[in-house]
Amino acid sequence: MPQTIHRGIKALIDEANAEIETISAVDTIKLIGKDDVVIVDIRDPREIERDGKIPGAFSCTRGMLEFWIDPNSPYAKPIFQEDKKFIFHCAGGMRSALAAKTAQDMGLKPVAHMGGGFAAWRDAGGPIEKWEPKKKS
Repeated sequence: MPQTIHRGIKALIDEANAEIETISAVDTIKLIGKDDVVIVDIRDPREIERDGKIPGAFSCTRGMLEFWIDPNSPYAKPIFQEDKKFIFHCAGGMRSALAAKTAQDMGLKPVAHMGGGFAAWRDAGGPIEKWEPKKKS
């Protein structure tokens, strides 16, 4: 028997976008290097290796987000305990909308997501650096 999905991905993304701040890639470019802003790249490491990354962005896969944000988690990352603005981005702006909503629902603030994701960043002429995974010795 097939599953019946009552709230699909479009509804979830629409709901997230209605509740979070969206910042354009052009405006995000202006925030690079600011001490009170953290750009969080939630793309998979294979995407980052293939396409490059925003200089200075903090990488956190979507699957670890909640665990890295929660200070009571054994996986908590100190960066998420800092008093900064967190701007999430993914490849096209869908996963980052969901990530920003989740972070906001958990109490992280202020949060936003970059509309259009890394594709919009690239199209707006934002700087991109090459990324290679660490070599295992």
